[in-house]
Amino acid sequence: MYEPPKMEYKCVAGLLDTELLFKVIADSRVFKSPEELDLMRHVADLSSQSHVYTMRESKPGMTEWQQEAMFNHYSYFYFGCRIAGYTAICACGPNAATLHYGHAGAPNDFTIKDGDMCLLDMGSEYHCYGADITCSFPVSSTKKFTEKQRIVYTAVLEAQLSVYEILAPGVSWVDCHRAAEKAILENMMKAGLVVLADAKDVEELIEKRVGAVFMPHGLGHFIGIDTHDVGGYLEGHPKRHEGPGLSKLRTARIMQENMCLTVEPGCYFIDCVIDDALADPNKAKHLVADKIAEFRGTGGVRLEDVLAITADGCVNYTNCPRTIDEVECVIGGGKWPPAQDVEPRLRRKFLVK
Repeated sequence: MYEPPKMEYKCVAGLLDTELLFKVIADSRVFKSPEELDLMRHVADLSSQSHVYTMRESKPGMTEWQQEAMFNHYSYFYFGCRIAGYTAICACGPNAATLHYGHAGAPNDFTIKDGDMCLLDMGSEYHCYGADITCSFPVSSTKKFTEKQRIVYTAVLEAQLSVYEILAPGVSWVDCHRAAEKAILENMMKAGLVVLADAKDVEELIEKRVGAVFMPHGLGHFIGIDTHDVGGYLEGHPKRHEGPGLSKLRTARIMQENMCLTVEPGCYFIDCVIDDALADPNKAKHLVADKIAEFRGTGGVRLEDVLAITADGCVNYTNCPRTIDEVECVIGGGKWPPAQDVEPRLRRKFLVK
């Protein structure tokens, strides 16, 4: 029987600086090489195609686990993605108000009702690199958004667009988060759910953390070998901020070229968060309780894209339908990808084939 040669390993104190090595390796994962960027673009594109298939095939009466199964099947059957990057979140109707739905305690087991909004957060993994994409869309016999769904969806889409407008090297990720909050609050004001009261402008509402009532999580995260990749709070970079929403940010770094991140604003109606805000006099005076009550139980909306920072801005690797017209076209059986990109502000450079 073959026996491998015996090897002796010695650890010599002082020759390996593990603290320094950690920083170097973690930071190297924040920045992607050209080859890594090509791979990230590929896995985001195939995940986008799997999302589109799942959107088209979702029907009232299906279960959330069937949506998860459709996505995983399409990714594996057509693109060879044997595993997913993470456990799928298929949150329909009121379940979309649970931010990390889909785990063992809430295992995508709800039956979709006609008219429900679905929030599907799913991503494939390819050669150890993963995508993280969220689409929100209505499942109904009409194939259309309701008026309330349009209000919330528009708020989140405009939050994404506001981030892409400023996202570039030298920009603080915290400022991007605040830009998303501003767009959501402005839309909530238009719909009558939020008022300035004694505040002079929306910026003051952001300082009071009113935006976190509707978006209690951080804007996004680094992505690559892990879905929530490392390097967010390394020594020598901005520290974690305090306060609702801001404390949930997975990084506060200043953007640099070749970083790869997700941008995932959301607007939700979470009973416990709303109740806490209404019990806080500093926040309650800016919230119209009766109007907000009309949206309770509807869940929420999140849109999540994978993108990279370029020398002069950013490029979006996610090729999913995002405008309301695009979403209604796809769930109605229309062509995708489109012949023309009607919303260039989304930075979907690779959308039109």
